[in-house]
Amino acid sequence: MRIARTTGSGGHGNLTVPARYGPNRTRVLRCSTCKARFSERKGTPLYGTRLSAQTVTAVLAHVAEGSGTRKTARLVGVHRDTVTRYIRQAGEQAQQLHDELVALSPPDQRAPTG
Repeated sequence: MRIARTTGSGGHGNLTVPARYGPNRTRVLRCSTCKARFSERKGTPLYGTRLSAQTVTAVLAHVAEGSGTRKTARLVGVHRDTVTRYIRQAGEQAQQLHDELVALSPPDQRAPTG
């Protein structure tokens, strides 16, 4: 089975699905170029979670709307430490993405420093 979506050099058809794991049947991807194996969730806030993607998405959606940790935990039905952990993971991912995009962005010619 070939996967169209790839990490690294995308769209080359170099990923296969040799296995699945966990209660959510998360796919293990294998790169035919470098022979590495990794989770399809690697590099996302879903990496290392046992919760379903819908539950994690609900947690992050409530937090994005301004709900507090305890209120989010009650609404979604998870422990407040779980909410805190996902907030931290999502924040770290967002920070890495921001740093990467800022490093790649061209300088603003309209800025006072030119």
